[in-house]
Amino acid sequence: MASLIPGYNYDIFISYRQKDNKGDRWVSEFVDALKNELESTFKEEISVYFDINPHDGLLETHDVGASLKEKLKCLIFIPIISQTYCDPKCFAWQYEFAAFNKMAKGDQFGRDIRLEGGNVASRILPVKIHDLDQEDKILIENELGGVLRSIEFIFKSAGVNRPLNPSDNPDKNLNKTYYRDQINKVANAIKELVSAIKKQGLPDGEALKTPAKANISNPKKLNKKIFIWTALVLAPIIAGYFLLQKLSEPGMSLEKTIAVLPLENRSDNEELSWFGDAITDEIIQQLYKIREFTVRSRPSVMQYKGTTKTAPEIGRELKVNYLITGSAQRFEDEVRISVQLINSITDVPVWDDTFEGNRKDISTIQIEIAKKIAKELKTVLSPEEIFKIDKKLTENPDAYNSYLIGNDYYQRSYNKENFEIAIKRFSKAIELDPGFALAYSKMAQCYLFLHWFYYDIKADRLGKAKEAIDAAFKVDPDCPDAHIAFGNYYYIGFLDYPRALEQLKIAQKMLPNSSDLYYTLANIYRRAGKFELSDSTYLKAYELDPSSTAILQNLGVNASLLKEYPKAEEFFTKALLINPTFIEVLWQKWFLYLKWNGDLTQSRQVLDEAFQFNECKSNPLLFESDILLDIYAGDYTKALSSLSSNDIDFIFIQFYVDLKSLLFARVYDLKNMPGEADKYYKSALITLDSMILKNPEDSRLYSAKGIALAGLGLKQEAIETAKKAVDMMKIEKEAYRGVFRVEDLARIYVMVGEYDKALVLIEQLLKIPSRLSVKLLLLDPVWMPLRNIPEFKKIIDIYS
Repeated sequence: MASLIPGYNYDIFISYRQKDNKGDRWVSEFVDALKNELESTFKEEISVYFDINPHDGLLETHDVGASLKEKLKCLIFIPIISQTYCDPKCFAWQYEFAAFNKMAKGDQFGRDIRLEGGNVASRILPVKIHDLDQEDKILIENELGGVLRSIEFIFKSAGVNRPLNPSDNPDKNLNKTYYRDQINKVANAIKELVSAIKKQGLPDGEALKTPAKANISNPKKLNKKIFIWTALVLAPIIAGYFLLQKLSEPGMSLEKTIAVLPLENRSDNEELSWFGDAITDEIIQQLYKIREFTVRSRPSVMQYKGTTKTAPEIGRELKVNYLITGSAQRFEDEVRISVQLINSITDVPVWDDTFEGNRKDISTIQIEIAKKIAKELKTVLSPEEIFKIDKKLTENPDAYNSYLIGNDYYQRSYNKENFEIAIKRFSKAIELDPGFALAYSKMAQCYLFLHWFYYDIKADRLGKAKEAIDAAFKVDPDCPDAHIAFGNYYYIGFLDYPRALEQLKIAQKMLPNSSDLYYTLANIYRRAGKFELSDSTYLKAYELDPSSTAILQNLGVNASLLKEYPKAEEFFTKALLINPTFIEVLWQKWFLYLKWNGDLTQSRQVLDEAFQFNECKSNPLLFESDILLDIYAGDYTKALSSLSSNDIDFIFIQFYVDLKSLLFARVYDLKNMPGEADKYYKSALITLDSMILKNPEDSRLYSAKGIALAGLGLKQEAIETAKKAVDMMKIEKEAYRGVFRVEDLARIYVMVGEYDKALVLIEQLLKIPSRLSVKLLLLDPVWMPLRNIPEFKKIIDIYS
């Protein structure tokens, strides 16, 4: 059957991997459903090429490219994008997708078609049946030369990523999509494209003519070389002109990716220094509510506070098409907020406005700003989105003022003082307005993070968090932040992953483009031991917020635990390019090189570069790392000298506790000075017993105590104490931190001479995602007593 347009063999070409049509025959069913839909969408009959055989009957001796060339000469190409389609070696990619992309760019219509409404659409119309791995997404976008825009047929729920089927209940699908509606979207998209293509040709039924050539008088007077070079020079300039003209039109064919840069604070009062950042965050929160927008998080944009970089530079770094800049000013009760929406590609303002009013009008101004931005980017807001945007947090301006201050402290770096100040401000806001649901939710989050990072059994922070969550739900059962807090309550307080995920999924329906939510979900999946799901969820968060150092850090950590070292190095390097003083990433990268190849030189270089920054010189974690490098190098005298010259007392991080006295004891043990070592082990024991009295549920303290007891030769007591730590943080319950407790127990077994038991645990750790590696076993003197044991050598051979 011929195409609607003379000169083309088909209207539609369906491309797919054969393996995606096995079993339930999904592709065949899709094609049948689409043909039926096209019959009710078009007056004319639409021709569809769909090859149900792997190579269309071609033998290996046949010319695949030539045989397919005629069939590929179609108006619209529909690739079925699956988890396996994006493979340069596969038949569909090489001979169909890439071939059509090249062919369409060179034919009379071109690949990209201007539609009747003025937007531009590609003749490649992807149908996506799986969420893609990041590298596959990059591959297809590189081939397309732009962002992948597809019609999705994906069924999503916890741990599910499969094609959508006609029988699927949309209420059980996170996307809430109907199969029938998606088929209709494909048919309508085809209709738009075909209509636009036909209008580029001549009247119906008439063959397209070749454009007439310009009549050049006296052609012999033209120098052929000059003509060619002039054309080569002018072509990109002319193309660039029209590209800029097109991109400068508001909302024109650009993905609505947005970054709200920190608003300049023009308030004279020093006590209002928080005002600009607070308003920045509130605008971000409003834009999160618009489904079509992908908005970068506050941590990603705050690095540009006071920047001198241009809009195109920032846009490229944040991978956004639009920037919002401006200023915020408050004088007594009067406020003035100026904002500008900029096309970051062309550096051309799309819209700007200034809003003035009383401080009680701040919420109204933010609502108006969000709606104006949506309008300028030609975004039609749904009734649900309008309801969310119009919903004010409180009608009490004093309560809102106190909330803004509290939220500013809550958003700063995670430390005890910031959380405690935020709690006081949220409490004041609640006192002024007992119906302030968001203030309850944020206060609950502060209590939860204090419990997580600064555990104190006497504070009963979990109880206080639950009280605040209950109060938030009583006021507003649909508050997404209350569901987030409730999810964190189960996660942080009890490691109850199913209940935590249930609450966060509810919040995700209300905030579908929140990178923070995906980030939290990925954290939970990792602790539950679901590393593959954790990875894909971190990548989704990264897609929404590619400048987030926290997301990059955790992608690197996952890769390191899974022993994918080059990938880990790449993520850590990207994070440090954004923030060179990110302590946690510096430490992870320092450790990566030891774990990966036992390279002290590379690890030393990481520290040397870090210590050029003042904020890194006195950091306990990097201080310990420096000492450990001396220990691994066998330079115990230097290690003792460094320990003696620094005032840092102990290292207390999420994974373990390492006292300065334990480091002293370790070095003296290695120097074979048991008297000095015992002195420091006893000192460590006194400190740890005191800490355990205050924090009896902290497994890290028991592991550290077990090491001190083992150093003092108290074998049975050391083993029992370390086993208690393992029981408190079992790998089955906490796959991320649990491996540290097992490694500590293995270390203690070595210290007390139980080598067989140590080897069992070492092999266990090498089999699963953990921080232990063969290179570390051969580098760290902790494991030195094992190195001549045949079983140890066998383990090294197996896992090398």
